[in-house]
Amino acid sequence: MDIGTKIRAIRNRKKITIAKMCEGTGLSKGFISNIENNNTSPSINTLNTIAEYLDVPLPYLLLNKNQHMKTVRKSERRTSTFNHLKIEHLASKGGLRNMIVEFPPNTSIGEPHSHEGEESHLVIKGRVLAEQGEDSVILEEGDSFSWNASVPHFVKNIGESKAILLISIYSDTELKDVL
Repeated sequence: MDIGTKIRAIRNRKKITIAKMCEGTGLSKGFISNIENNNTSPSINTLNTIAEYLDVPLPYLLLNKNQHMKTVRKSERRTSTFNHLKIEHLASKGGLRNMIVEFPPNTSIGEPHSHEGEESHLVIKGRVLAEQGEDSVILEEGDSFSWNASVPHFVKNIGESKAILLISIYSDTELKDVL
């Protein structure tokens, strides 16, 4: 684990000197230097003291680099199509996926379907019909809806122009066959 480098980066970003950190934590300059250079492995109590002083959660110091924030630049978004829908894959983390879906006029996701997980939708543009089980509602720009995806559901653009939805899907397992 590269905890020391992370501590140094946070300290530098916050413009805290080692001397100031020594005063705030009660740790010696040499000990902090050894931690930051990964020459010593501090105890959990010591890490907690440092985390509190730096105002970061202790677990953040223990994360591996691949567990940190992930970014996807607009120019790097993966796109795909499904039933004439254009899908921009925004970001995903664990079982959470976010995407922008464009529905040309009179298009839908296809037949009502179901899958594991939860979904939340925001209508960014247009007018859509959303159906789940016995429920049916017409939604317009700014409206949102969510549902348990294990109940058959259906979304269709019923407007005369393109509809755009922000869709977030969460599942305990990775869903590869949903949009």
